[in-house]
Amino acid sequence: MASKVRDTREQLTSSGSGLRGCDVELLKQYALTRKIAAPASLGLGLIVAAISTIWVDTLYALFWITFVASAALYSFGMANRYLSTEPSQIDVHFWQRRFVLCELLQSLAWALIIALLLQVREADARTFVLFILLLAAAMSAMMSAAVPHAVYSGMLPITLAIVVFILVSGDFHALPMIGMAVVAQVFFVVLAKRLYHGYISSLLLQRDKDALIGQLEEAKLNSDHARKRAEEANIAKSKFLATMSHELRTPLNAILGFSEVMKNELFGPHTVPSYKDYSNDIYSSGHHLLELINEILDLSRVEAGRYQLNEEPVSLPAIVEDCLHLLQMRAGKRDIALIPVIEDSLPKIWADERAIRQVALNLVTNAITVSYTHLRAHET
Repeated sequence: MASKVRDTREQLTSSGSGLRGCDVELLKQYALTRKIAAPASLGLGLIVAAISTIWVDTLYALFWITFVASAALYSFGMANRYLSTEPSQIDVHFWQRRFVLCELLQSLAWALIIALLLQVREADARTFVLFILLLAAAMSAMMSAAVPHAVYSGMLPITLAIVVFILVSGDFHALPMIGMAVVAQVFFVVLAKRLYHGYISSLLLQRDKDALIGQLEEAKLNSDHARKRAEEANIAKSKFLATMSHELRTPLNAILGFSEVMKNELFGPHTVPSYKDYSNDIYSSGHHLLELINEILDLSRVEAGRYQLNEEPVSLPAIVEDCLHLLQMRAGKRDIALIPVIEDSLPKIWADERAIRQVALNLVTNAITVSYTHLRAHET
């Protein structure tokens, strides 16, 4: 949702690419290009002015190079000013107009080469003029590709200069070369459009990559938050188990102690023989419950991968008989008979006795529950 809101805001406050961030980056690309190319453009102007002195007076060449240098310095200053402005304070429309003006002034300065050499009738001078105009058009198209309106404003003075050069010189024998110059300018415009679309695609890809990085960072933060909550829950669980183990063991130890006294008949034999069996059942059940509590406390060690089984030779028939004896009363209340079927020659197994006892208890308990359910359904 935040991404959609940002896109809508940028579309409402932008021009050209449809996204304000892209427009700001395109203007930055133009400013960097012009700033870097200003010394080279000025140096090329000096070379052209020096060559022009072959056909014209040096003073005229100085006037022309002064105009070219002024336009280059103005563009250089605008580029520096833009690059020093905070992106959030940039007015896209204002700077687009400024850069269009910069490109127009620079192209106009280079187009004035025809005023310098228009009256020269030598073929070499005319070829030199066409060459310089094409070179200026190529430079303008490549450097201003990031701002489409600047491309057109840069090509307009050069195109008009070529037309004026044709009309004033009256040398129609050079029409093929002039036609080639016009076609070359069209090619430069098309190439500038391709570069512009390339800039847009690159910026959009960069924007998508930044958005993906932001999503990954957000997912990482959520993951860290979830892990922290899981750790807090684990600590709370450990505290709960520690508290409950103490609360359960205290009465359970009393139950085990008294049942053991009753089971061993320390204060005399039971008057009712079944009381001794009940005492044995209470002691066995309490002892098993204590083992279960210890097993619950071992959960933390299981999660940490440090739980160890107390493996030893275990008699499976003996464990099953104990479990059947413990659950005999529960089954009798539900009119269910527990009939053990055990192989006499079954060897001992190597396992944890407490774990095997719990498995057997669970199986027998489930069997009693299922049998009772089927019995009630049959009676119904």
